Amino acid sequence: MTVVAVVGPTASGKSDIAMRIATELGAAIVSVDSMQVYRDMNIGTAKPTPADLEAVPHHLIDMVDPEEPFTVGEFQREGRRVLEALAGSPVVIAGGSGLHFRSLVDPLEFPPHDRSVRHDIENLGHEAAVTRLVDVDPEAGTHVDLANPRRVVRALEVYELTGETPTRRQASPASVAVREYTSEIAHVTVGVDPGDELEDRVVGRFDAMLDAGLLAEVTKLAPRLGETARAAVGYKQLLGVVDGSMELAAGRAEAIAATLGLAKRQRTFFRRDPRVHWVSWENDPDARFRRVVAALEEAGAWTS
Repeated sequence: MTVVAVVGPTASGKSDIAMRIATELGAAIVSVDSMQVYRDMNIGTAKPTPADLEAVPHHLIDMVDPEEPFTVGEFQREGRRVLEALAGSPVVIAGGSGLHFRSLVDPLEFPPHDRSVRHDIENLGHEAAVTRLVDVDPEAGTHVDLANPRRVVRALEVYELTGETPTRRQASPASVAVREYTSEIAHVTVGVDPGDELEDRVVGRFDAMLDAGLLAEVTKLAPRLGETARAAVGYKQLLGVVDGSMELAAGRAEAIAATLGLAKRQRTFFRRDPRVHWVSWENDPDARFRRVVAALEEAGAWTS
């Protein structure tokens, strides 16, 4: 199976490049977008158009209703199933959700959750929880921010459910492989980054979403959005417009700022990955695609 991945910050043109690669290779596209998994959240997540969906098979979009939570672990299980089903066929992985991307290609492990266990730990209070964690793992502070109640609770929850301390987990072969960016699924990844053009592209894309009916989409979905879906960038800010707590101009400004913040975090995440072949930015889409093809050729993932 030839696996090519296209990653980078939001609004960098990844989807267009992925479509062109998939068309040339006769490949399916596997999305790594944490919010495109939700049905009916179409405009604000920049989902593929009906024409794109008809032209190229897409996977890992429209999987759950917006009322439902959908964890990275669930995404990983479904994504691995999809990749197994596509074995022997060319695949293009595309998106900007770094953790979701790594969940498919790297040996990331997601320990179980138990609300009852977590509730009992939270009831201990922060100081007692820290004491308990350090009792079972004296080196816990090396791996867990002991000043962060949420992380302390999670570390204890994992310990109670699996018997694994933070130190033991960090020493596991899978954790070492993740830290060293050792792939579990062979792939060639190209990164696209607009650089100084990022802010203008974010603004232009969000305004295009508004013109396409994003506010109406958010208004219609508002009663259905669960905790995870309503936190989606763009939707979260426009919900304030829908409920009358802010004007559209303010909602737009907040959404653009949040999108830009997300894009910068995505950039930082992927820039840390030494496997990514970054291509020099070109404003012209054709020139940009040629640079991507050149990077893939150099990596042995493309034959002209």
